[in-house]
Amino acid sequence: EGATGIFIANRTVARAKALQDELGDPVRSIAWDERAEALDGAALIVNTTTLGMEGQPPLDLMLDALPPDAVVYDIVYVPLETPLLAAARARGNPAVDGLGMLLHQARPGFCDWFGTDPEVGQVLRDHVLEAL
Repeated sequence: EGATGIFIANRTVARAKALQDELGDPVRSIAWDERAEALDGAALIVNTTTLGMEGQPPLDLMLDALPPDAVVYDIVYVPLETPLLAAARARGNPAVDGLGMLLHQARPGFCDWFGTDPEVGQVLRDHVLEAL
């Protein structure tokens, strides 16, 4: 809410355009090779690709144009510290790993299977980190 622009860069232009059409304003699709230019003035960037995941190449994204207070969120959780997050932290940007997303996605299934609704917090995060 309140965003003046949301840019979606997808390696498949048709997919980015389809998301733009589905979501409407203020979403705008951009070409994959234009992704770095969209960082100027951004408040948040989110990597939802597999790039940076173990066994995959890193996300090739120079953060030079990113404002220093912009949050960088990478949904990848293996490894927890992706090259994108390391680059963001090295610049002083707040960075968020993908473990929280994993835990919140797993919560409804866990509740269905075991009949208990786990609290997603530091205790659960630490427990999962031990297993990773």
